[in-house]
Amino acid sequence: MYYRALMRVDIITKEYPPETYGGAGVHVAELVRALRARVDVQVRAFGADRSELGVHAYRTPVELAHANAAVQTLGTDLTMVGDVAGADVVHSHTWYANLAGHLAAQLHGIPHVLTAHSLEPLRPWKAEQLGGGYAISSGVERLAYENAAAVIAVSAGMRADILRSYPQVDPARVRVIHNGIDVEQWRPVRDPELLASIGMDPARPSVVFVGRITRQKGLPYLLRAARLLPPDVQLVLCAGAPDTPEIMTEVQELVRTLQQTRQGVIWIERMLPREELSAILTAATTFVCPSVYEPLGIVNLEAMACGAAVVGTGTGGIPEVVEDGVTGRIVPIEQVQDGTGTPVDPDRFVADLAAGLIEVTADPHRAAEYGVAGRERARDSFSWASIADTTRALYEELAA
Repeated sequence: MYYRALMRVDIITKEYPPETYGGAGVHVAELVRALRARVDVQVRAFGADRSELGVHAYRTPVELAHANAAVQTLGTDLTMVGDVAGADVVHSHTWYANLAGHLAAQLHGIPHVLTAHSLEPLRPWKAEQLGGGYAISSGVERLAYENAAAVIAVSAGMRADILRSYPQVDPARVRVIHNGIDVEQWRPVRDPELLASIGMDPARPSVVFVGRITRQKGLPYLLRAARLLPPDVQLVLCAGAPDTPEIMTEVQELVRTLQQTRQGVIWIERMLPREELSAILTAATTFVCPSVYEPLGIVNLEAMACGAAVVGTGTGGIPEVVEDGVTGRIVPIEQVQDGTGTPVDPDRFVADLAAGLIEVTADPHRAAEYGVAGRERARDSFSWASIADTTRALYEELAA
């Protein structure tokens, strides 16, 4: 359904193509594309100039070139606020953009909607990156959540996390609108030459991981679980952009040890274009999402759209995407309630993760059935068109 563009919505984001490195950036790009036929969208993004009509870029003020990363973020936010004049709604994504959304709403007397892609209280390891800046990012996020006209949670699990982390937020203001997937862009791709170039043997069972090297993605647990996999199972790691030198060193050592004990351990650190990544996912016996914190996990939808079975941790929004026994398997996890997501029994989690992967890779026929069901679920339940309709309805409700 198409609408006349009567309402102007300013979307504020750190990530926007071509500067996209995570699920939040993918979400914003796809949401904007779907909203364009429904409202007048103006995008205000961090970074270099973009050529796309209606997209405005903002850089860190030169005076803050040597400041803490969190302070640089706030400086960039401040450069955006005045330009939101004339919008009916301002919609921010992640803490990086939350201050700009909050101040623009106050300055221009309009509703502020924010989408929760993650929560600072549930990512305490970010103190490794930001130092004292983590206290700043946490404070900014709290301010925005407690004052926003509406908070969009990308899963019911995320909604529960929001209300637990920020008890001052009115539950009526927290709405669940899932992430989505474009199954025309993300689809099965057959590319034997690419597989050969990276050393992936399509005749052997394979486990594929895609994600940044960050504590929340659980990569070290996967690398330990991989020691327990049958020797014919390949492990393909599409992993880069480490949060800190420390976690990069840990992952490098685990991969090195694994490569010394088994064949078929492939590590691709470069950012892969969609076609190449789709080909790897299509060839996978199973995709694995070992995250200890995952509000929804758009990468699971990407894998499902490419026809891959998914083995994922039973945390956050993952069980809302992956149907256990239908599109893959959910790995149980009991977590320490200190915000880190650490398994209460790490060895048990590693063993359960390995067991799930062994089960799926041992039965390629069942894995293929999971993949077919997964693509159908991605297509039927997570379309961007329906997500854009629901989001637009929320804008209209708030701006009325």
